Amino acid sequence: MKAAFGLVAATAAALVAATPAQLVARASASSSAAASGTSSGSLPVVTVKGNAFFAGNDRFYIRGVDYQPGGSSGTAGSDGASDPIADAAGCKRDIVEFQKLGINTVRVYTVDNSASHDECMSALAAAGIYLALDVNSPHYSLNRGDPAPSYNPTYLQSVFATIDAFANYTNTLLFFSGNEVINDDNTTNCAPYVKAVTRDMKQYIGSRGYRPIPVGYSAADVESNRYNMAQYMNCGTDDQRSDFFAFNDYSWCDPSSYTQAGWDQKVALFGNYSLPLFLSEYGCIKGPRNFEEVSALYGTDMTPVYSGGLVYEYSEEGNNYGLVTINGDTVNETPALASLATALKNNPVSGDGGYKSTAGPASVCPSSSGTWEVTDFTGAQLPAIPDGAVQYMKSGAGKGPGLSGTGSQNAGGASSSTATPGSAAVSNTASSHSGSASSTASSSAAQALLVGELGMAPFVCGAVVLVSTLFGAALV
Repeated sequence: MKAAFGLVAATAAALVAATPAQLVARASASSSAAASGTSSGSLPVVTVKGNAFFAGNDRFYIRGVDYQPGGSSGTAGSDGASDPIADAAGCKRDIVEFQKLGINTVRVYTVDNSASHDECMSALAAAGIYLALDVNSPHYSLNRGDPAPSYNPTYLQSVFATIDAFANYTNTLLFFSGNEVINDDNTTNCAPYVKAVTRDMKQYIGSRGYRPIPVGYSAADVESNRYNMAQYMNCGTDDQRSDFFAFNDYSWCDPSSYTQAGWDQKVALFGNYSLPLFLSEYGCIKGPRNFEEVSALYGTDMTPVYSGGLVYEYSEEGNNYGLVTINGDTVNETPALASLATALKNNPVSGDGGYKSTAGPASVCPSSSGTWEVTDFTGAQLPAIPDGAVQYMKSGAGKGPGLSGTGSQNAGGASSSTATPGSAAVSNTASSHSGSASSTASSSAAQALLVGELGMAPFVCGAVVLVSTLFGAALV
């Protein structure tokens, strides 16, 4: 996504073209937290094995697009944002185009966590399509200019409610805990809060008895600190580490090549990275959009390290990235859509791609430097979950605020302590859910995150953030 939520760091078809035995199988998968009436049920759940994703016994390669029709000019919600997964008619309209592309995943940046998504999620599943979902929204997200106050119970309640709303769909692929929160060297001091949210999400999923849904971060296209952030999200205790790492990469602009774009160097850099890695946005517009990078991304040089990627973006939102233009019920395809469809068709992927089957060790936490200015917390230290949010681990988050909520930026109750590494590990889980996916009933308590020493507040990130729009800012 080419912009953040103003001062807010917003985390704002056919399946893989392979053999029929690949992910295309419509095998039904069960979940320990499966809820009647909310499970899409027609696709196998995706799990993490080593440094890759797997659907059953087959490696899962992400082949998809970023999907947010309407962008910042939508009509739902007081902020103008809209939820494409709650718009059943629009969703079914666009699935026709997804099938032409032959994709297996869509990424959505904003949803209404108080709305029903059953119809669209079922339609996506029937088309063999998974959802990669950002849990933040314009009014409920971290403020990169001053993250400490925005990391509060009101914010986490919205995040957890979004998890509740989507956890029981078997085609919920993964959750993004944040998107481009760090967008330059001066905002790297926000990293502990991004990582704390990731930790809290993992603990909530485990404590509420949901199936293990991968949680990770989508980093901005910032060369100077991208690798540091990847290391940081993979260092510390297991409860602190991400399940995957993704980043936005627009360095390949046609005409180019694997070496000219520098992708060979990135593969070498991430060669020993122990988590699944993929591109959460790609598709430069500085040259012809022939999507020549697709052949490299799904080729044998990259599949041992990368698990595919998502093209930015499906619909035109005034930034020239759109594969289609939408006018009411009418969808007009741009030449880029046909180019992408051809590129994906001509570059099928199958087999395990040379992935690392054994989960590697944690990374070493990066040291402070001119491009990694993390000073409020060092090493594996993280802010503790705010006291007012601990209750959600046991009782559930309840109904989400949706897109018209009053917001969380200055809601109060921010964290004022440092967590003990390892204290977010889940030892007890809620009973299997039945009925609504947002059920808050629980027959057993979840272990609360232990709080360490006091006196670490306030934690202030000193960078001043430029005001930008929700979507469609120009690529830097």
